[in-house]
Amino acid sequence: MDEIMTLEEVAKYLKVSERTVINWVNKGELPGGKIGTSWRFKRADIEKWVNRKLGSGSIDSREEFFISRLLVPERVVILDCKTKNEALDSLIEVMSRVSGISSFEKLREAVFKREKIMSTGIGFGIAVPHVRIEGVNGVYMAFGVSKKGIPDYESLDGKPVHIIVLIVAGVGQHVQYLKALSRISRILRDKKTMESLIAAKDEQEIYNILVSKDKEV
Repeated sequence: MDEIMTLEEVAKYLKVSERTVINWVNKGELPGGKIGTSWRFKRADIEKWVNRKLGSGSIDSREEFFISRLLVPERVVILDCKTKNEALDSLIEVMSRVSGISSFEKLREAVFKREKIMSTGIGFGIAVPHVRIEGVNGVYMAFGVSKKGIPDYESLDGKPVHIIVLIVAGVGQHVQYLKALSRISRILRDKKTMESLIAAKDEQEIYNILVSKDKEV
């Protein structure tokens, strides 16, 4: 069942006022409607709208690029895995549920093909596997946390990986793709943020930490 969002939630998600959201809906620019006297929106429709805007370049390139536009709590995973392949498969499974993303098999093939070229373990306990795929309209993120660490990730510094960020984008979303990589790198650069993410008790807390930190950088 599609997740339903309130007017307040959509305004916070888009980083605009509630009045702006209503104006967009009334102009037919944003999908949504009223149930009784209350505005309601499907999260899937809002995500598609945002990614379509990003892909077309109609959102000002000077506008801040927030992680909350790419990541939802449902794509945050606490990884109970011992190997790199298991961890990647867990994130690919979550990502493959996104409307418009390739099937699990096709996405897995693309991710592992990228890993064969060079490990995406960038050091400091972080890995950022990322692919651009034909037919995908937008930029999407899945976020995994391994409390024990993944020892066989072949990270650049040889240390276990605790944070894995999977980014999937369309072939035409080059600018947004690079912005997503840059944004998440800036957030994870902070040692205290890393420690908080690893110590978080559940996926919602991880998401809340990311969103809070995202507003600071």
